[in-house]
Amino acid sequence: MNKAELIEALKDGNGLTKAEAAKIVNLFFDEISSALEKDYRVEIRGFCSFYIKNYKAYTGRNPKTGTTVSVHPKKLPFFKCGKELKERVDTE
Repeated sequence: MNKAELIEALKDGNGLTKAEAAKIVNLFFDEISSALEKDYRVEIRGFCSFYIKNYKAYTGRNPKTGTTVSVHPKKLPFFKCGKELKERVDTE
């Protein structure tokens, strides 16, 4: 499911206009993004959590040339699946 399909599903299931559904979806993702920018952890109980992982600088190697490269410190967003979602997906 992509963002447009999510908007369509929200619109159809709740009697909202497409503009209202799009506003809700965009607001949801914007708030998660804003929280992650501030290094906050976002937790949606039973579904997932989003958090930022910090990596220190290190010396890497260019696989093509074999030369050493300095890799700067970085922050990356991570998604961790919640227990209830894991169980719901893993039904066979």
